[in-house]
Amino acid sequence: MPDHERQAGQFEHLRPRMRALAYPLLGSFDEAEEAVREAWVRLGRINPEEVADVSAWLAVVTGRVCLGLLDARAGRPRLRLPDVVVEPERSGEESQAAPVGLALLIALDGLAPAERVAFVLHDLVRLHVDQVATVLERTTADTRKLAEQASRRVREAREADGDDRPAARRRLVDAFCAAVLDGAPAALAAVLEPEAELRADGWHPLRGAHEVAERAVALCQGGGPAFAPVLVAGSPGALVTRDGVPAAVLGFAVRAGRISRVHLLLAPERLAALDADALGP
Repeated sequence: MPDHERQAGQFEHLRPRMRALAYPLLGSFDEAEEAVREAWVRLGRINPEEVADVSAWLAVVTGRVCLGLLDARAGRPRLRLPDVVVEPERSGEESQAAPVGLALLIALDGLAPAERVAFVLHDLVRLHVDQVATVLERTTADTRKLAEQASRRVREAREADGDDRPAARRRLVDAFCAAVLDGAPAALAAVLEPEAELRADGWHPLRGAHEVAERAVALCQGGGPAFAPVLVAGSPGALVTRDGVPAAVLGFAVRAGRISRVHLLLAPERLAALDADALGP
């Protein structure tokens, strides 16, 4: 078999792993796929005999492509929420599809590009620190410090989202949805942390329990919205429908028994891909 054909076969075998690497780096399924394709293009430009380990080579190149995309974003408001897997919530069953949890996506969004790459490649993908240093074009010692710093920041952020009991989270989400349907901002504010934050596609973040409550009630009034329990990136959330058509997806972060952050997915192109019948109870 010619070397390039063998390489193509290896690439197809490794493609899911490369997508799993690129997705947490970029928070976008489409951008992750583009980064993987770019790595394949670059692989095709070199002599196959120069690549001793295709898997390691692709991981490094995909990481570099993603770092370039993250650097290009730096300094610009990030108004698009990360892509998330939305799936049915079945009693007693765990998420089967969510590749990265919502708490981790939130934590990753708080990192600088180099920190995000160091954490994902070192802590999630388990690349050796020397390989991560190659991606970042830094010394091994500097990369190790960066990875440790990023790991600490992610750990602190995830610990702040501290209630891992799905049943407790579901009760909070249900209380949130009931208050929205009742048009009761005061009842809604009671389940929100005082400094709660609302993030939505295309918006700057909104902060403060009363502000978040009033905006949530205003958004969901009119047209008879209905809420269905779903898992959003593996955590209890809600699908909002109007006349059976998906209108929004709500994801939540929880801290100290209250909702600390609401993720509101409104982008029509994302909602169009959802099957309300399959996601409903």
